[in-house]
Parts: sequence; structure tokens; C-alpha cells
Amino acid sequence: MMYFIATVLTKGKRKEIGFYAEDKKDAKSIAKLKFNGIIIKVNEEKEPLEEQFKRFKDDFLKNFKKKKIKQDSLIAAIRQLAVMTNAGISIHDSLSEIAAATDDESLKTVFSKLADDINAGHSFSAAMEFFRYELGNLTIAMVQLGEKTGNLDESLYALSDMLEEIRSNIVKFKKAMAYPRNVMVAMAVAFSVLLTYVVPQFKSIFDQLGANLPVPTIILLTLSDLLLNYGLLVVAGIFTFIFVLKYLISNYIHIQFKWHQLLLRTMLLKNIIKYSTLNRFTLVFSELIRAGIPIAEALETSVEMIDNLPLKGKLQSVILTVEKGGTLNKGLEETELFENMIIQMVRAGEDSGTLDAMIQKVAEYYKMRFDAIIDGLSEAIEPIMLFFIAGMVTLLALGIFMPMWDMGSALQGH
Repeated sequence: MMYFIATVLTKGKRKEIGFYAEDKKDAKSIAKLKFNGIIIKVNEEKEPLEEQFKRFKDDFLKNFKKKKIKQDSLIAAIRQLAVMTNAGISIHDSLSEIAAATDDESLKTVFSKLADDINAGHSFSAAMEFFRYELGNLTIAMVQLGEKTGNLDESLYALSDMLEEIRSNIVKFKKAMAYPRNVMVAMAVAFSVLLTYVVPQFKSIFDQLGANLPVPTIILLTLSDLLLNYGLLVVAGIFTFIFVLKYLISNYIHIQFKWHQLLLRTMLLKNIIKYSTLNRFTLVFSELIRAGIPIAEALETSVEMIDNLPLKGKLQSVILTVEKGGTLNKGLEETELFENMIIQMVRAGEDSGTLDAMIQKVAEYYKMRFDAIIDGLSEAIEPIMLFFIAGMVTLLALGIFMPMWDMGSALQGH
């Protein structure tokens, strides 16, 4: 982000206000939207030291300050908004009514501020830009679509269906992961208890005998000592590492890119991320095409919905291909993300003029692939889970019993 100074004339007084923007064009738009008065000029300036410190502090604490709206609350609110808009109630009154009725504090804050901004003369989508984190890219894009086409209620209905679909995918994933996660947590707790209370008892016996200990026993005793003497430090270190990693991923685009690359190379996760992303991309794209949005613009909006940066980069190349006059199927083929069958379906849709219907079928196909992976996730994880459990049990058994066998053999030898 770049630092700009806007010179604003308000109530006969000239004021200079500092703010951040992507570029000068974006800065001018923000200044017009955000500051009351006449904008005399907007110039890029060197960021003051105190502003650098403030920005660092705000970035560091933003994960604690900001709260995303609960998905269930957002879906219900969007559906209510669609019904009220369809009934002819103004957006301002609809937002105010929903904000007053909801129990979700984040939703209440966001919708109340949106109502105030609309009352001040801003468009619905422009007011939403300040709440992109809380509302998400998809919500803003669909509202922009509704404003462009003049069918805001239809866009809101479609948006609520899309959000419901995304929520359904997340719930399926969580349910599939619940059993393996619970088993692994239970095993980790049991192993920690054994290391803390059982293994130290054997350690005193081994010390008294003064026998040479085998490698599994040394590993077991080392882990026990680490847990007993530095347990709190280890836990604190793990939490610190997770917090720092989350901060770096959230605030540094190159680290976020590398992290997303790693996820795409991770067994089991890579297909889940790929098919859920392609399902969302094609779902939004088909809706935009159906609404009559030009292909290049629809692609741009659909790609903006994607969270995974490597996949986003590949799909952005499709926009360039289409803008240069190439066909959509050619652009999709060059990404190497889509199977040949999908390319043929898109080509047939382009040739027959039924691209929106064909893309919708593609979205259904990727939903089917995603559901199939989720349904088989527990079975796929079980061998990995059993491997870790077997490793812990084997280490525990060998670590305790091998010295006993050695001592038994030594006594028999005497």
C-alpha cells in the first residue's frame, strides 16, 4: 500500500489528510468517497515514521480487532435483504431493520454503518468496500452485479444460494475431519500423560541399574524430560509460532503465496483446495454470464473470489487470453487446471451460444468431485492416522520393554 496526502477544502478551511491506497487512481476514488468537502489535490508522499509505527501496530492487532460475520447470520441477512428489496423497501430501511433485529454484533455494526453511508449518498457496493474483510469478496461482487443489471434482488437471492453452497462445503469438510481429529487429540493426550507420569517411574529404575539403554528408550526419556521440564515453554512456543505464521501470511503477500503453494502440494489437501476453488469460480462465472456480463469482466470478478494465490494467478491468465481475442476454452486449457472433458464442454457452449448453461454444468461437476473427496476423506486419513498411532505405541512399548529384556538376558547369563 502507498501513502497519499489529500488536500481537502471543507467549511472554508484547508486540511491535509493522510491515507493509504493501491495507486493514485485508487487514492482519488477513496478521497472522493471518504472525505467531505472539495478535493483540491491528492499526492503520493513519504510515509511518516509515526504512521509506519501505527500501521504496523494496526496490522499486528487487526486479527484481534476484526471479527468476521458468522456465516449463518450473513446468509440469513442476505436472504432477508433480498426479500425486502423485492418488496420495494429501500436498501437503507432494509439494512436498518436487519441491523436492529439481529443478535450478531458484527452484523449489527456493519449493517448499521452501511445504512449510514447510503444515507450519506454512497452507493451500496461503494459503502461495502470498507467492510471487505467482514463481508467477503463474493458479497461485494454480487451487489455490484445487481447494481449494474438493475436486478439487485435477484443478485441477492443468487448470492445467498452461493453462500449457502460454500457454507455446506465447509460443514462437510469439518464433519469429515471431526473423527480423525478427535482420535489424534485423544492419542496425543494419552501419550503425554504416559510421558509425564509413567515413563519417569521407569527412568528411576533404569538409573539404579545403570544399564546401557537402547535408542527407543533414550528417545522416550528425552521426550519425557522435555515435557516435564519445558512443557509450558514448548506449548508457548507452538502457540507463538502459529500466531507469528498467521501474522506473516496475513500481511506479506509473498509469504502467503508460498504458504498456498505448500498447501497445493500437500497430500489430501491439494485436491480439496483445487476442486472447491474451481467449483466456486465456475459457480460465480456462470451466474455472471447468465446476467449478461461480458466474458472478460465476468472472468475478472470470478477470479477475484479466489483465495488461493497460485490458482488465482493461473486463472488470471485466462482474462489476458480473452482480452487478446482468444477463446475461453483456449485460455482455460492453457492453465492446465481443467480436464479435457471440461475444455470440450466449454468449447461446445461457446459454439452453441449456451455458455452460461455449460459453465453451470461444469460447476456441478466440480461440486460432485469435491463431495466425492470429502465423502472419502475419513477413509483416506485412516492409514495415516493408524501409522502415527502405531508409531507412538511401538515407541512406548520398545522404549519400556527393551531394557527389561536386556536385563533379563543379563541375569540369565549369570
